[in-house]
Amino acid sequence: VNAHKTVVARLAAATLIAGLAAPALADAPGKDWMPIDQVLTKLSEAGYGPVRSIEADDGVWKAKAERDGRTIKVQVDPRTGAVVEKAKRQSDD
Repeated sequence: VNAHKTVVARLAAATLIAGLAAPALADAPGKDWMPIDQVLTKLSEAGYGPVRSIEADDGVWKAKAERDGRTIKVQVDPRTGAVVEKAKRQSDD
């Protein structure tokens, strides 16, 4: 019984270590997503100025862009390019 517990404990530890050693998988755009250059065009057409960053995350494009002199975080629908959520941020970030 103790030998079995030891084997199970070693397997659990090895699995945990292997999981920690593996690189985190970043979100990637889906096959049916609008290409990033089209998303940037859509943001520009919607009145957003320079885009500071953009990435695929949690099933949407997430961007930080300028609008009305402020940096705004926006989430963009990956298929239509429509801004689906925005939050104002301080302009000094």
